[in-house]
Amino acid sequence: MMKKLEGKVALITGSDSGIGQASAIAFAKEGADVVVTYHSDEEGAQETLQKIKAEGRKGIVIQVDISEEKEVEEMFDRSLQAFGRLDILMNNAAINGQGIKVAEMPTENWDRAIKTNLYGTFFCTRRFIKELRKAKQKGKIINVSSVHEEIPAAGTAEYCASKGAVRNFTRVLALELAEEGINVNNIAPGMILTPMNQEAIDDKSAREEQVQHIPMKRAGRPEEIAKVAVFLASSDSDYVTGSTYVMDGGLMQQMGQGA
Repeated sequence: MMKKLEGKVALITGSDSGIGQASAIAFAKEGADVVVTYHSDEEGAQETLQKIKAEGRKGIVIQVDISEEKEVEEMFDRSLQAFGRLDILMNNAAINGQGIKVAEMPTENWDRAIKTNLYGTFFCTRRFIKELRKAKQKGKIINVSSVHEEIPAAGTAEYCASKGAVRNFTRVLALELAEEGINVNNIAPGMILTPMNQEAIDDKSAREEQVQHIPMKRAGRPEEIAKVAVFLASSDSDYVTGSTYVMDGGLMQQMGQGA
């Protein structure tokens, strides 16, 4: 039986761990070759690559700081040199809020989050669209935001602002690209057991306390997000664009409860 991503090439930023790594492996299982990228965790990126190869697919590893426009351009150049085409872009790489309230926040913290989470998504998406147009082909763009595109959290203004912007960026792109057959969608995860929630991974009691706010009373797994990413990367989602898939165990439905 034909795999859902047979013959496709995907570029996933931040695929050295967590959601990006799980998605890279899931894409490979469905027949895609994958460009694995990382910022500092080369060991994690190489682990992802080995798991892609174990599925019989090809992959390359590229170190990149997506907040730097030049590095993004070089990443795409190397990807195209290796594979000749790109069909899927998953903008996953991001940095978390630092727990500093706005009045005390250094400008450097704000700049780092906005440049990575928003500018990085912009740089990657702009180049990807240009390459699709040059090749006269359709494609899939998957942006990973967060429930914090909607839910504010004190001490994380830089993160919440950037993720809210990614959501609207996704919607605008959907309008701009719909006639070209380029689908643009957004996944908004809640609490997922990734390095961004390392404390919850390491400390079971801390995790149990945190999940009490989630109706399902558990955190999500990266592999669960990856299943939706496969759907959005495949032809199954050809009539889906501009949508946000919230994956949070019902967390956002709690807003306003108990008021």
